[in-house]
Amino acid sequence: MSVWFGNRVLYFWHGGALWVLFAGRIIEGIAGGSISTLFAYFADITPKEQRTKYFGWVSAVAGAGSAIGPALGGLIAKFGYSAPMYFGAIITLLNVVYGFFFISESLDKNMRLKKITVVRLNPFTQLVNVLSMKNLKRLLVSAFLIWLPNGSLQAVFSQFTIDTFNWAPALIGLILSIMGVQDIISQGFIMPKLLKKLNDTQIAIVGMVSEIIGYTLIALSALFSFYPLIIAGMFIFGFGDSIFGPSFNGMLSKSGDSSEQGRIQGGSHSIQALARIIGPLIGGQIYISLGHAAPAFMGMILISAAIPILYKGTHVNK
Repeated sequence: MSVWFGNRVLYFWHGGALWVLFAGRIIEGIAGGSISTLFAYFADITPKEQRTKYFGWVSAVAGAGSAIGPALGGLIAKFGYSAPMYFGAIITLLNVVYGFFFISESLDKNMRLKKITVVRLNPFTQLVNVLSMKNLKRLLVSAFLIWLPNGSLQAVFSQFTIDTFNWAPALIGLILSIMGVQDIISQGFIMPKLLKKLNDTQIAIVGMVSEIIGYTLIALSALFSFYPLIIAGMFIFGFGDSIFGPSFNGMLSKSGDSSEQGRIQGGSHSIQALARIIGPLIGGQIYISLGHAAPAFMGMILISAAIPILYKGTHVNK
């Protein structure tokens, strides 16, 4: 597997035109596969039985960055709106230099591709190949059914709280920030304890059930206009989401050969990205047409359907 390099050297550069903003975002999106490479790298260098734990730690570190980044960016923005972008580019460039000189190749030479063909560069071809793997298909389908309503919830959450409870932006941001800290605690400290008593499949199902409970409370908060329900629902949902991710990635990495880790992780994140595109579109439409609780009900239904698919998929693999 290739060494992991930083993916955001060019993001939103100072250009004075809207098209530059979109161009930077497109470049960042094309380079977004580095997260897949990161997970594949850890899959290469860690024993199978410890991968889920390390995936949890990686997610916790990413969560810490997501929590610190906005606050740091706000402080740096005092020097100008483009200052955070320059700062991000410098940090990423340093990351590239560090990766090039200090991070060794993770995959044995005998397992690497001798040649990269044009066909292998086609993302759709690679995605079809991943979905054709019998032991991965059910896992990825179940994950798609989870990521779809998750993307919907993220898209409508702010509008939902404004329309239903008249929350101010500061309060919305506070809830999301606290959930970010919860992710760090769940993935960094609770996951290792769960792994001592439960396997990956059991942890994933616990996470999925927690998400269903969270969606239920969110739907009830809309029906009864009772804000404590959405606060409780978001934290229960957040807990479920934070433990599902590492356990799912653990199952995914253990379902493929060492030489296929990059392709598997890339396919998984491609499907997740697809769900993040479709989810907001569906969620926004049903939010308007069927009511504020509709996206939460969609989450309850789709995740309930995902549980038996995931369980059967992991059972077949055994």
